[in-house]
Amino acid sequence: MNRNVSTMSKNVNFVGDPLLHRISGIVSSAMTLKEMLDELIGLVLGVTNCDACLVYLLEEAAGEIVLCASQLPHAGEIGNIRLKIGEGVTGWVAQHRSPVALTSHAAADPRFKAFTSLPEDTYEAFLSVPLISGGGVIGVINIHHKRPHGGAISKASLLEQNAKLMAETLEMKRLLGARKVIERAKGILQRWHGMTEEEAYMDLRSQSRRLRRPMQELADAIILADELHRKSERKAQG
Repeated sequence: MNRNVSTMSKNVNFVGDPLLHRISGIVSSAMTLKEMLDELIGLVLGVTNCDACLVYLLEEAAGEIVLCASQLPHAGEIGNIRLKIGEGVTGWVAQHRSPVALTSHAAADPRFKAFTSLPEDTYEAFLSVPLISGGGVIGVINIHHKRPHGGAISKASLLEQNAKLMAETLEMKRLLGARKVIERAKGILQRWHGMTEEEAYMDLRSQSRRLRRPMQELADAIILADELHRKSERKAQG
């Protein structure tokens, strides 16, 4: 079987109703990011019947994509395996926003970067699909087959369409989560400094621009500082 590299068509309109139902359920659920990624991996398995699935998400500030979820257990690798945009097949997919399908001898592709701690990198067939939301890449889904697998190409277009829905779901959950964190941080700033809600928001936005850090990151720091302060007060009173 010949090894193929393929860029898939973006004009696929069919997505099964059960899949749409499950994705809709994820959006409306109270799942954590980890739970949501595990659910999305389950959707990928249902579409591809693969032997392994890995999900990488973009850390825009670092210009890297980071392993965030896996079908196989990788406790030590989650959050620690990182690729620069353009690095390896996965980074190439993120950079070019286009899928790559390798039906056999995947590691022989000159772009391939193997990690010894990932047995999936020794498998024969490999399909890598970008997660695109709002025109930008937010991550990459990789699926692996232990044996040569021409079907990876035939299923790539369907997976790509599903990946778009998954990316939109992830982004929506991220935005909702960020909004909740920012709202909480605004309340803390109001309490600390006697600010109005608008003043607290403007302060957060100003600090975000000055430090060149996402507002959610600053909001997380404010919440943590408040929790530590409250804990210290309780300890002093006790």
